[in-house]
Amino acid sequence: MKFEDLDVWKRAARLCANIYKELTELADYSFKKQITSAGLSISSNIAEGYERESKKETLNFLSYAKGSCGELCSQIYIGIEINYIDREIGQDWITEAQAISAMLKRLIQIRRSFLKIDS
Repeated sequence: MKFEDLDVWKRAARLCANIYKELTELADYSFKKQITSAGLSISSNIAEGYERESKKETLNFLSYAKGSCGELCSQIYIGIEINYIDREIGQDWITEAQAISAMLKRLIQIRRSFLKIDS
């Protein structure tokens, strides 16, 4: 299976694109760079994991992607509090990031069960 076929990758890439589009005019370059990097890291790590030769490496990159979901949520919460991100839009992004994280968790569990690897 190619990473482009994964629903989790499609959703992560769409979320990242939405964040970039919404924050285009944000003047705080440092914040914008950090939050867009976290969003970009989710889909990028999924893709990189699926391009790796070993199944264990794939799991590592899926785990990195899941961690980036948490990082992104943290930054969105802060962005909402400092009025960089509209509350409703931010809450939608958090909901989507949490759904992506849950999808990754399940994907990791399934792949681990095939490899007989403990968490």
